[in-house]
Amino acid sequence: MAHGSDILLSLFIVFVAAQIGAEIAQRLKLPGVVGEIAAGCVVGPSLLGWIQPSEPLEVLAEIGVVLLLFSVGLETRLDDMKRVGRSAFAVGVLGVIVPFLLGSLWAHGSGFDWVKSLFVAAAFVATSAGITARVLQELGVLQREESRVILGAAVIDDILAMLLLGIVIALQSGEELRLGHLAIVLAEAIGFVVVIGLVGTQVMRRSSRWIEAPINPLSPLNIVLALCLGLAFLSTQFGLAAIIGAFLAGMIASETHQRETIEHQTQPLLALLTPFFFVMTGSKIELAQLANVDALLTLALITAIAVVSKLLGGYLGALSLGQRGALIVGVGMIPRGEVGVVIASLGLAAGVFPPRTYALIVAMSLLTSMLTPPLLAILFRRKSA
Repeated sequence: MAHGSDILLSLFIVFVAAQIGAEIAQRLKLPGVVGEIAAGCVVGPSLLGWIQPSEPLEVLAEIGVVLLLFSVGLETRLDDMKRVGRSAFAVGVLGVIVPFLLGSLWAHGSGFDWVKSLFVAAAFVATSAGITARVLQELGVLQREESRVILGAAVIDDILAMLLLGIVIALQSGEELRLGHLAIVLAEAIGFVVVIGLVGTQVMRRSSRWIEAPINPLSPLNIVLALCLGLAFLSTQFGLAAIIGAFLAGMIASETHQRETIEHQTQPLLALLTPFFFVMTGSKIELAQLANVDALLTLALITAIAVVSKLLGGYLGALSLGQRGALIVGVGMIPRGEVGVVIASLGLAAGVFPPRTYALIVAMSLLTSMLTPPLLAILFRRKSA
């Protein structure tokens, strides 16, 4: 019984902290997500210690970000994504290559051998679609061309990051690098995204009325939520993040006649669950590992590398949108968020690097996640002015 009450108390603290953090951020003219991440730092183990990472909180955080990307997919039509496909591909590829090269050089210059340097560099690669998507949603700019490029590039990023991580893990463990196997994995991941995206939307366009057949007025919502969870699971089976499947499910559901109704009905779920993801992201930073000048200087350096490398890759890939549009895309690709944290956790568990390097990578991931929202807000407001 005590365990159940402890979980409820943690849920209460996380939810209330998220609301207070978001309110303060919005009063400071910042996106609410900045306040939610900062709230996680405050109530987490590093400062107040009111919450500890636990399985119930992590599960709710995962569900929250899955629903967030589903709701973003609801506002994204396949035809719109096709129109920015070439730019999204260029941004996705350059947004992986440039950070990986610069991250490898920094790690090797810091004393890691080349194999370990490649593992460290992998944490610089993948963009956190969840954080950028939330900001774009808050700003009401999901229909803008730059937003569609960012979201499309984030999907490509995830595929390439998955492949890259498989390579560096094989190198680190001393396994034989089987290019044929990696090619198959890559083909499966691309095939999953393309088939689900194209076939799913076509099927929904032609026969969307079947989701209205049940008597229950909430049936359309229930059916597309089942689709969301199912595709999120399938996505993980192909080595991709669950949020990719959720995003595809939202794109498919956007073709229904009930799209606006479903969007409205998902808002209470998002209000309840998405704050858990951002608060838990902020709670994972270990401030004690950074409590000296040398660590802070190193953190500033790797954060600068992370920001500049993604900004440069995204900017060069999106130049077809004009300089201001390319700058927006570059900034939108900056946050590493949960992806960098996951790769850092794998590296720590495998003994690739010490706890200090882990703390630096996690802090870098969170700093890039906190820098991006206000920068995006400023750029979009200036472009609209």
